[in-house]
Amino acid sequence: MRTRTLLTALTALTLLVATPALAAPAPQAAAAATWDTDRAAAAYAANPAAVIASGSENAGTTPGLAFDGDGATRWSSNFADDAWIRLDLGTTLRVDRVTLDWEAAYGKRYVLEISKNGTDWTPFYTETAGTGGSVTTSTYPQEATGRYIRLRGLERATPYGYSLYSFKVYGGEPAPASTTRTNLALNHPAYSNYYQHNGNSPAYVTDGGWPANLKDDATRWSSDWNADRWVSVDLGAASTIDTVDFYWESAYAVDYLLQVSDDNTTWRTVYEPSAADIAARRANVQAPADATGRHDTVTLPQPATGRYVRMLGKERRSFYNPAPYTAQFGYSLYEFQVWGTGGSAAAAYPALPGDQLGTYRTTFFDDFTSAALDRSKWRVVRTGTEMGSVNGESQAYVDSTDNVRTQNGELILGAKYCKGCTQAGGGTYDFTSGRIDTNTHFDFTYGKVSARMKLPVGDGFWPAFWLLGSNVDDPSVSWPASGETDIMENIGYGDWTSTSLHGPGYSADGNIGARQTYPNGGTADQWHTYAVEWTPTAMRFYVDDNLVQETTRNKLESTRGQWVFDHNQYVILNLALGGAYPAGWNQVTTPYWGLPQSSVDKVAAGGVQAEVDWVRVEQKQ
Repeated sequence: MRTRTLLTALTALTLLVATPALAAPAPQAAAAATWDTDRAAAAYAANPAAVIASGSENAGTTPGLAFDGDGATRWSSNFADDAWIRLDLGTTLRVDRVTLDWEAAYGKRYVLEISKNGTDWTPFYTETAGTGGSVTTSTYPQEATGRYIRLRGLERATPYGYSLYSFKVYGGEPAPASTTRTNLALNHPAYSNYYQHNGNSPAYVTDGGWPANLKDDATRWSSDWNADRWVSVDLGAASTIDTVDFYWESAYAVDYLLQVSDDNTTWRTVYEPSAADIAARRANVQAPADATGRHDTVTLPQPATGRYVRMLGKERRSFYNPAPYTAQFGYSLYEFQVWGTGGSAAAAYPALPGDQLGTYRTTFFDDFTSAALDRSKWRVVRTGTEMGSVNGESQAYVDSTDNVRTQNGELILGAKYCKGCTQAGGGTYDFTSGRIDTNTHFDFTYGKVSARMKLPVGDGFWPAFWLLGSNVDDPSVSWPASGETDIMENIGYGDWTSTSLHGPGYSADGNIGARQTYPNGGTADQWHTYAVEWTPTAMRFYVDDNLVQETTRNKLESTRGQWVFDHNQYVILNLALGGAYPAGWNQVTTPYWGLPQSSVDKVAAGGVQAEVDWVRVEQKQ
């Protein structure tokens, strides 16, 4: 279930110090020769002996053919699940991404690993359900610095070996400590609060390059569509900074703060564009197809000191959409250069969270045996008060025992029909239904969440059991940056339900999801248990204790976008009628979107309801 549309608002930021004028856009310099090039092919060309493997299928599929730059040649391994291929890159690189182009004999399960010495290996990508084709895995936000890289097979998808047309590696040498003026940020760790998807992560603002026209879709950080977004660089050690260069794509910041920090927590503002410059940038409104970026050289009036440097956005550029109407997108930055002395190549991304220790204990439970809904545990959600209309659904959520009640030890969420009878949130509705959640009563991070439910069957009936990030109502976050975990959704089909995750880069129809079909003729209108196990490293979804979807943090961040499931969520139960998800399947447009007359008649006749036996949350303690 998608959450409601939220109004965006910005908290005013206070300028901490007086700042100098921004330098005029400078002529574009050529990007570094190694930027955005395949470092694996370069290493192989320099030294063919740099590539070794566990074996090859024959003399025509030797390991070097995965690195020769020819998409028609390939390495094919010996016929063993634990086959491997390894490359000496010739120098220590911070790897930002790897592309594997598989032949028909691909890996179902495999690991990509990196090493500084060729002996001690650190995994940075683990595939558990490979489907072949071309796979690009980004390393952010993991530390992936080393001289040696290898693919280690775990399970083949076919009886043959692992077969790769190409194994491409992108990255660059991290800038070392320097006593002479240099770009201290080059190939150093970079961070942001939010980014659009894995291909636009902050890692790309220090990779050393940008397109000369400041327009092409080259490697860049791109934020989501909010104003208060930031991107920062870790220089590795205390540094003296005199200049910062920003190479912007067309979606540049109109107003921003340049800040430094010693601890990545307390920030000191050392620059903000002048009022005149802000006005000029604000006035530069063009159609997206015509707009180009800009190069800002910020020369500080006196050097600043710090280990961390960041750009904190305050206002985004506007574009015609079309003229005279305007729209704003996110910030988009190709390169973030920090010039000065100091720094250290030892800067590294911190280790990601591991799985929790402890034993699961029940921290929330309701079996609905009370005479009425326990409002110390649940909030009844109303259209026009707690939420707006969403997804093109036809119902208004109301606080009525016709729609939300306990009965015979069950929660009943019931649908009612009355033509034009309900006024809510400025609209008129023909249907009412029920929605409850635990927001403000029980919000939590990590745990097993489960419910036993019986669902109504009929085209366009849309019951759901899900979690939503508790910061969804913060206008600086909103949806999908809040995160959404759909434990169970059903759109009226009796034989299947679905699960999904929504976040930046994987929301709405692009979610990370799966469908499950009940085994042995089971149906949605029978009792079933739906559950998710939410940990710091994975989401695992179950129906009747059978695993139906597993999404690891590693795979999500490497191939889709930002993991936003490390903060509180709350539980939601609801019964919607019609809307985008049902309509996408049943193609119904009348009399209601996604809700045919046959289903309207069922609601009017009474008895369309979702039943919940119990809800439980268990957490490790």
